[in-house]
Amino acid sequence: MEASQYPESSSYSSSSSSPRSRPELDSKVPPVSELESGYVSATSSTASSSPSLPLIALTKPHLKHLNQQLEKMTAIERLKFSIACFPNLYQSTAFGLTGLVIMDMLSKIYAESPETPPVDTIFLDTLYHFQETYDLVDRVRARYPNMRLHCYKPDGAETAAEFEERYGRNLYDTASELYDWIAKVEPQQRAYADLNVAAVFTGRRRSQGGERDKIGVLEADEEQGIIKINPLLDWSFAQVRAYIDENQVPYNDLLDRGYKSVGDWHSTSPVAAGEDERAGRWKGQAKTECGIHNKKSRYAQFLQEMQRKAEEEQLAAALEKVERERAIEVA
Repeated sequence: MEASQYPESSSYSSSSSSPRSRPELDSKVPPVSELESGYVSATSSTASSSPSLPLIALTKPHLKHLNQQLEKMTAIERLKFSIACFPNLYQSTAFGLTGLVIMDMLSKIYAESPETPPVDTIFLDTLYHFQETYDLVDRVRARYPNMRLHCYKPDGAETAAEFEERYGRNLYDTASELYDWIAKVEPQQRAYADLNVAAVFTGRRRSQGGERDKIGVLEADEEQGIIKINPLLDWSFAQVRAYIDENQVPYNDLLDRGYKSVGDWHSTSPVAAGEDERAGRWKGQAKTECGIHNKKSRYAQFLQEMQRKAEEEQLAAALEKVERERAIEVA
C-alpha cells in the first residue's frame, strides 16, 4: 500500500519526518517525584516546543472520579464526553473490530452534530499486515469519506523488502522486541510528536484478557505523555460483532476465517473454539502485547533483556576460560 493510495486528506509519514533514525530511550517520562505525588499529566511529546498545545493534567483522585462516572455511561456517551473534554484527540487503530465500531459511532456523532470537532485516525503500517487488512482500509475510507487517515511506517522503509534490507530478514523472529520498537513503537511516538497528540481513543476491551482485564476508561500514559481512552472497554466480543452486523460496518475478511484479533501476518493465527479472543496473537510466545500498550518503556525492557543476555554470555565465556585453564593444568 503506497503513499499515493491515500488522498490529500491523509498524512503519510516516512523517514524524512522521523525525529530519530534509531531506537533510543524516551526522554519524556515524567520525573519520579511527579508520579509519586499523585499527579498525572498528559501532553504531546512536543509540548515543550509547542506552548500553544493545551496541557491535560489530572490528579489521580480526579482521574479515579472521572473513571467512576464514565463507567456508568454508554460507549457513545463516552465518545461525546471525550470529544468535549480533551484537546488534540485522535483515534489510534489497526482497523480491528472495536476500532471500526468507534469509527462508525464517530460518524453518527458527526451526522447528528456537524460542528463536532473531528477525530483523525492514526494507523501504524508495519509493512507486515495481511493484504485483507490493507483492503479493509480502502473499504473503510470509501464508507467514511470524511475520515482523515494519518499512516506511519517504520523509519526509512516503504515496503517490507526495504525494511528487511535495512533491518534484516525475519527480525520479528530473531529479535521480536527490537522489531516491535522499529515497526510499531517508534512510528507511534513519531505520530504523536508530528500531530501533537494529547489523547487517543483505543479499541482495547477487558474481555480481550491478558493485561487488558483491569483497564479503565481513562488511562494516563506517563511514558507517552498522553491520555488513553477506552470507550468500549466493557463490551464483549459478541456485542462488538453484533454492532458490526447491525450497522453493516466493513470488517476484515479474516474474521470469517476464524481470526478474532488481527495483527501482522507473521504473528497472527486463527482462534480455536473456547480460546481467548487474542489467543491467536503471538501464539506459543510469552507475550500478549506488541509494546505499544506496555506500562514500562518498551525499549527499556529490550535494553534490559539485551544486557541480561550479554552478562550471561560473559559469564559463560569466563567459565569456559576457567575450564580450559584447568584442563591445561591437569594435562
